[in-house]
Amino acid sequence: MSDADLARRASLGDSDAFGELVNRHAAAARRLARAVLQNAEDADDAAQDGFLLAWRYLERYDPERPFAPWLMRIVLNAAADLRRKRRVRQTEMIPPASLSSEPSPEEQTDWRLFRRELSEALERLPERQRIAVTLFDVEGYSHGEIAELLKIPEGTVRSDVFHARRTLRQALSAFREEPE
Repeated sequence: MSDADLARRASLGDSDAFGELVNRHAAAARRLARAVLQNAEDADDAAQDGFLLAWRYLERYDPERPFAPWLMRIVLNAAADLRRKRRVRQTEMIPPASLSSEPSPEEQTDWRLFRRELSEALERLPERQRIAVTLFDVEGYSHGEIAELLKIPEGTVRSDVFHARRTLRQALSAFREEPE
C-alpha cells in the first residue's frame, strides 16, 4: 500500500495505517533530526514530536504529493523548535559506555575514531550543508526534493551538497586507503 493510501486511511482514523507510516519513515526522521540536533536522544524526541504533529495535521497532507518530504518538513521544524528550547538550558552530556561486538580491538578503535571524526566534521559544517548532505547522501532525496523541503533554490542545494562533501573529504582524508 502506498504512503498516500496509508495517509488517507490514517486521516479517517485508522491508527494502524499511521503506525505503518511511522514504521516506514521513523529511521529517516531520526537521522534528519540528528543532523539538526547532533544528539541521539534529542533526535528521538524531535522525531516523535514530528510524528505526533503529522498525525494531528494529517488532513493538511496533499495525497497528490509525496508523503516523505511533507513528513520530513514537519520533523525538521520539530527539531529546530527543540533546539531552540534546549539552547536555553544546555548541559554537558556524559558519553554512554559503548559496547561492541567487533572482531578485533584494532578494528574497533579505527571504526570509533572514524565515526568520531565524521561526527565532528559533520558538526563543523554549516547547518544547511549538514542537512542537505544528510538528506541527499544518506536518505536518498533528490536535489529538487531537498530544495522544496528547505525552501531554497535547487542550485543552492547542489552547491551545499558539493561543498559539504568536499569539506568532509578533506576532514577525513587520513582515513583514505592507500592504493596497493
